[in-house]
Amino acid sequence: MADVLDVIQSRCSVRGYTQAALSDVEIKTLVEAGLHAPTAKNTQELHFSIVSTDSKVIEEIGNDLNPENPLGFLYGAPILIVISGRDDFGWSAVDAGIAVENIHLAACDLDLGSVIIGCISGVLHGEKKEYYQRLLSIPEGYSFQIAIAVGHAATSKEPHEIDYEKNVSTIK
Repeated sequence: MADVLDVIQSRCSVRGYTQAALSDVEIKTLVEAGLHAPTAKNTQELHFSIVSTDSKVIEEIGNDLNPENPLGFLYGAPILIVISGRDDFGWSAVDAGIAVENIHLAACDLDLGSVIIGCISGVLHGEKKEYYQRLLSIPEGYSFQIAIAVGHAATSKEPHEIDYEKNVSTIK
């Protein structure tokens, strides 16, 4: 197991995947990483939908997003984990953000690639919202928050540089 700071500093978003499927153990490990994320008031209100990216629902979402390149948002990843949260809980978006980062870091630790996906939000909150919620098994009273595509990386890149001086202020 890698040191957590090494994983954080070496992680990057992967935008190219092999055709290799993920094992059930890998998928369960990723989702459990999301489930272990802290939530406001310990509500544990998030719901995770694991979707094979060759499913009909993914094709429909992609067509509604970009009919010219319907699966482009997935970069060839074999699964998409969709995270939804309760509509009546004001912290679901923050909680989902924490959970998706846990999944992203767990994927890195498992030598998998991942990329966080927000671009489908307009489609999943649009005129076909109820239709997609049903197809994605999103519970009633919940809405899409964020998603993450995961698979075996076919591409690599260096992690982005940080600029501590530019991005950090210290107030005493």
